[in-house]
Amino acid sequence: MFDAIAPRYDLLNRVLSFGQDRKWRRALANSVSDPRYARILDVATGTGDVLMALANGRCGERFCVGVDMAGEMLGLAHEKLMRGGVGSACALARCNAESVPIADGSFDAATIAFGIRNVSDVAKALGEVHRTLKPGGRLAVLEFGLPSRRIPRRLYLFYFRHVLPLLGGLISGDYHAYRYLNRSVESFPYGKAFCDVMSASGFDNVIARPLTYGIAVLYFGEKAHA
Repeated sequence: MFDAIAPRYDLLNRVLSFGQDRKWRRALANSVSDPRYARILDVATGTGDVLMALANGRCGERFCVGVDMAGEMLGLAHEKLMRGGVGSACALARCNAESVPIADGSFDAATIAFGIRNVSDVAKALGEVHRTLKPGGRLAVLEFGLPSRRIPRRLYLFYFRHVLPLLGGLISGDYHAYRYLNRSVESFPYGKAFCDVMSASGFDNVIARPLTYGIAVLYFGEKAHA
């Protein structure tokens, strides 16, 4: 599905989020901007927007690896990284988030943007990220949520259920993909429920920070020191 919508993926992210997706991804990248996070794993990297934000201006200071199952998305990510002049600071690998072919304790931090709800086994994927982190490493997850206030929630759900799938389908040519989007978001645990999943997967000091009335949420967790 993601291979099919890859050519229009970035455009639709900008249009359907009214440009907010860039702001959210910057917040994600800023959350691991500390110099101690020199090696970063980006899971479900897609077309590489998060990798660009992580590596931009930091070449020589950090090295980032992006993994994803969708080959077409990775192809676009490669082109974007090369155009952006950060190709030498990044590597891409095609693999399943539930089985990452990377040695234990390889990374100082990990990020996942709008990808964790798409894996078959969320706990297993989080466990893989935990395994690849060094003790004291940080995980930052950006995912959709639902506004808690009644009026913003009603407006958002109307847009999400009726307008977004129609626009997404018209622009991408794949109505199923953008119908899947709202259904996957509404069925995914968010807020405290997802914090509990992260904690059960081995992460400590788990917190959630809502963005834009709770439409998106940033989650943070740490791997305990040995």
